[in-house]
Amino acid sequence: MSPESIQSFLAVAIGFAFAGVLCTGYQLVAHRPASFRLLEQGASSASFAAVPLLVFAAPFIIMRNTVRGRIIERRRFEFVMVATVIAGLWSLMSGTIVVMTVEVLAELLGRVVG
Repeated sequence: MSPESIQSFLAVAIGFAFAGVLCTGYQLVAHRPASFRLLEQGASSASFAAVPLLVFAAPFIIMRNTVRGRIIERRRFEFVMVATVIAGLWSLMSGTIVVMTVEVLAELLGRVVG
């Protein structure tokens, strides 16, 4: 495998892991699972605060809803496949942002310490 493929695979994994941590943390604090309905509160500060959470938690929410829809509603395989591809691409993008942020913070910390 090429280094770029490995880097992309790790970005997807980190994106899904970060999304899972965010959703679990939200559920721990709010005592309810995170969902896209957080945006339905109208123009309030809570809706604006929910946007960054949902941007990074979306892959987990999409996959959770897809698996539940497949089991409960018997959704077709094609729908599940498309939702998985969307969640994977979203996870790749958010995972890349997380990795880049960690790299920048490590560089800044290295400058401060060293």
